[in-house]
Amino acid sequence: MSRAFLIVLDSCGIGGAPDAAEFFNAGVPDTGANTLGHIAAACAAGKAEQGRSGPLRMPVLDRLGLGAALRGASGAPSPGLDALPEGLWGAATETSRGKDTPSGHWELAGVPVPWGWTYFPTTIPAFPVEITDEVMRLAGTGGVLGNCHAAGLEIMERLGAEHLRTGWPICYTSADSVFQIAAHEEAFGLERLLQLCRDLAPRLHAMRVGRVIARPFIGTPGAFQRTANRHDYAIAPPAPTLLDWASSAGVATHSIGKISDIFSGRGIGTSHKGANDAALFEHLERLGHKAEPGSFTFANFVEFDSLYGHPRDVSGYARALEWFDTATDRFLATLRPGDLAIFTADHGNDPTWIGTDHTRERVPVVGWGVGARAIGQVAFVDVAASVAAHLGLPQSGPGRSFL
Repeated sequence: MSRAFLIVLDSCGIGGAPDAAEFFNAGVPDTGANTLGHIAAACAAGKAEQGRSGPLRMPVLDRLGLGAALRGASGAPSPGLDALPEGLWGAATETSRGKDTPSGHWELAGVPVPWGWTYFPTTIPAFPVEITDEVMRLAGTGGVLGNCHAAGLEIMERLGAEHLRTGWPICYTSADSVFQIAAHEEAFGLERLLQLCRDLAPRLHAMRVGRVIARPFIGTPGAFQRTANRHDYAIAPPAPTLLDWASSAGVATHSIGKISDIFSGRGIGTSHKGANDAALFEHLERLGHKAEPGSFTFANFVEFDSLYGHPRDVSGYARALEWFDTATDRFLATLRPGDLAIFTADHGNDPTWIGTDHTRERVPVVGWGVGARAIGQVAFVDVAASVAAHLGLPQSGPGRSFL
C-alpha cells in the first residue's frame, strides 16, 4: 500500500502572495517579500558567506522543481536553482487571514481558518491587565517581565538575568496570534512553566489567541540557550483535518516535530519529537524505512523559521536549506514504489526583510513519486485533497486533488 509524507520547511516562502500588501512587518507591507528568492539572490551576490560560500546549492529539491516553483510563484529569478524539474512542482496560495503557524498548517491539512485571530498591539504593555494578572496568579509571582512584542532569543538574553533575580516569567508576543512565556528550566522549573501555560491556554483560546507557547531555557547570563522542551498549547482546529480523515479511516498516522502541538494531538497515532531539526530528520529517515504500508507522516522542520528567519540570519538560513537538501537525498532513497512525498511550507519569513516577523507569501509544492508534473498555482487545501486522494481516503475537504 502506498504511503504519504507531507514535509513542511517552516517559513520557506517563495513570494508572490496576491494579498501581501495587506500584511505588515514593522509597519511596512509584505509586498515583494520572497524568502527563498532573496536568500538565493544574496548567496549569488556573495552576501551569505558565514559558514558557507557561493550560490545556493539545493540540487535534490531543485531537480524535483523547487527553482521552477519559485519562478512560477513570483516571477523572481532563482540563481543557483535552475534545474529542469523531474518531479511535481507548483505554488500554493493561502486564503486564511493570517500568516501564522496554525493557519498555514491547518489549511494545508484541509481546514481554512473561519475566524479572525486576536493579535496583541505593538505597545508596551502589549497585554490586557487581566491577562497579566492571571499569569501572576497562576505563577504565584508579583509581576511579569517583557509584556511586549519581541524576538524570543533577544528577549531571553535581555531579560534572562532579571528573570533569575526576580523569578518573574518573561511574557511576550509577535505578529502571530501567540502568547509566549519564557522561563529558566531549573530556577523557575520546567513542569511549573508547562503547567502555567496549560492553565492559561483556555482563557486565551476563548479570546481567539492561537497558541500559548512555553519557551524554557537554561544557562547563565551571557550563555542562555533554549532547550528542546518547548510546548505549544494550540487552539483546536475548527473541523476535522487530514490527520482526522486518515485516522478515522484506520490509516496509521505519524507526526514529526511540533505537528502534534499545532493540531492539539488530534488524529495523530504516534508523535516523534527531537531536540533539533537534525534529530527530527532522523525520525523522518527512520519512518521512510519503517513506516507502515498505507501510512501518513506529517513533519515540520522549525529551525528555518525560529533560528534564521526571525533573527534575520541570511547565511544561517542558507546553510540550513543546503543541509536539508543533502538530508533529503538520503530520505528519498528510503521511499518505496508508490509512495508520495510532498515538500511545502506554511508561510514566509524573509531574512532580508524589515522587522522580525513572518512574511505573507506563496509556498512551494514540490513532490516525489508521481513523475514530472507541473501543477501551476494551487490552494493550500489542495495539498490535503491530494494526499487524501493518494491514500484513498473517503474525505478530502474543500480542496481539489492535483494528482
